[in-house]
Amino acid sequence: MKRVNLNRKQNRKDRHLKTLRKYRTIDNGLPRLIVTKTNGHIYAQLIDDEKNITIVSSSSLQLKLKNGNKESCAKVGEDIAKKAIAKKIKKINFDRGGSKYHGRISTLADAARKAGLEF
Repeated sequence: MKRVNLNRKQNRKDRHLKTLRKYRTIDNGLPRLIVTKTNGHIYAQLIDDEKNITIVSSSSLQLKLKNGNKESCAKVGEDIAKKAIAKKIKKINFDRGGSKYHGRISTLADAARKAGLEF
């Protein structure tokens, strides 16, 4: 039977596992910037996989932004980049969390790049 767009959650999980597998095989020691989005907000965390700790985090809730639209995503991207650079981290791996790279995800990534992160 042909797969229909009924398994949207499973498709997102499959995409996320594919990117995780890629980062684990590369194993370059860089922290991962994980982006999670919901209908109302967006969250970003910088995680060190070797030590299993969260280095810095930012979200539209922490910044007290009303929603997770593109303008809010840009502010979250700038904030996470500033926090990472303050901890002397410039190079990272970008993990989009299985979401497609467009819209709010790409806006956050572009804002983080403009603020000084390299990925």
